[in-house]
Amino acid sequence: MSEFTVTVFRFAFFILLWLFVLGVAGVLKRDIFGAKRGPRKSRRKSRKSGPAANPPPAPAPAPPTAPPSRAPDRAHPGSIRVTAGPLAGTSLILSGAPVTFGRAPDNTIVINDDFASSRHARIVAQNGAQVLEDLGSTNGTFVDGSRITSPVSLSIGTQITIGHTTLETQS
Repeated sequence: MSEFTVTVFRFAFFILLWLFVLGVAGVLKRDIFGAKRGPRKSRRKSRKSGPAANPPPAPAPAPPTAPPSRAPDRAHPGSIRVTAGPLAGTSLILSGAPVTFGRAPDNTIVINDDFASSRHARIVAQNGAQVLEDLGSTNGTFVDGSRITSPVSLSIGTQITIGHTTLETQS
C-alpha cells in the first residue's frame, strides 16, 4: 500500500471515531437532560394537519358523551389499587384531593418505571366524579387498553396503565 492510501485510511478512521464520540455525547445529553418536549411535536402535527384540524375536534365531543352513558351503570370509584407492577397491592382512597402519578418523588403514587414521566397523570374530582387526565406524558396513559387524549371519567373497575404499572378503580 502506498503512503497516500494509508493516510486516507487514517483520516477516514479518525472521522468515523469522532462521529461515534459525538453520537455517544448526544445520547448522554438526551439521557441527562431529557428528550425534546412534546408540545413542539404537537405544534408540528397541527401545522401539517391545518386544514384537517377541523375533523378531529368533531370526534372529540364523542368521548365525553360515551362516559356519561356508562356512568349510570356503574358507581363512582372510592379507591384505586395497583394490580400489576412493582407496587402491586398498594391501595389509595380517592378522597377528592388530586392524586398524581409519575416518577417524581412528590407524586401521590411514585412509579419507578422508565416508561413513566415525572408528572405522568392525575385523578381529580369534578362534579362529583373522578376524572383521569394525562399530563402530557411521553408514553401515554391507557384506560381499559386505549390511550387517552382528553380527560376521562372513571367508574368502578376501570383499568389504568402507566408504563408497566396497572391500576384499577374500586368501590
